[in-house]
Amino acid sequence: MDQSAQSTPPELIPLPCGLVLRRRSLIDDAAFNAAVLTDLDHLRTWLPWAQQAPSLEETARKRVEAGTAWESGEQFGFALTAADDPEQVLGGCGLHGRTGPGIIEIGYWIASALVGRGVAAQAAAALTRAAFDLPGIEQVEIHCDENNLRSAAVARRLGFALDRVEQNEIETPAESGRNLVWILDRAAYLAGALEGAAGGRVAGTAAGTAMG
Repeated sequence: MDQSAQSTPPELIPLPCGLVLRRRSLIDDAAFNAAVLTDLDHLRTWLPWAQQAPSLEETARKRVEAGTAWESGEQFGFALTAADDPEQVLGGCGLHGRTGPGIIEIGYWIASALVGRGVAAQAAAALTRAAFDLPGIEQVEIHCDENNLRSAAVARRLGFALDRVEQNEIETPAESGRNLVWILDRAAYLAGALEGAAGGRVAGTAAGTAMG
């Protein structure tokens, strides 16, 4: 194991497109809530947590929970924002340690205005690098419904391999109930799987399993 590995990812991660990932618990509640409400119809397609409009109080509670989860190492939540304006929220991303030891799952949602511009792929690539910089992480996963062709394209573009298909309860209007589990292990990562993978546009990037 790399002895220089940090126990938490950076709180600010720049993306090639000029946007940044910022630690979620540092983002203004009203700004995050407004971003979700503005794009609720778009998010409801794939995200179970977006089936009901969150109140400002719920958003504040989730921010507190995100801060606690970050400190415990359970998960690391980010907001996607403009580089010069943390209140211009354009999406949300996270690293979730809910799968098992040594494994971390990437989740993300991207504002509808940015769909098709490669932003989701850039965010997922940045989170993958951050994940493998954490101690003990040997595998990164992306989960998406079989019908979510855009998220599958992101995983494939970044060099993730389809490992298995799991049956899930249908929770959103577009889901099939067949959950694709894409994986990238440390060996493939070190072999350069991500090199050049997210520098350009990725057709049709949108939302995958993510946090609210």
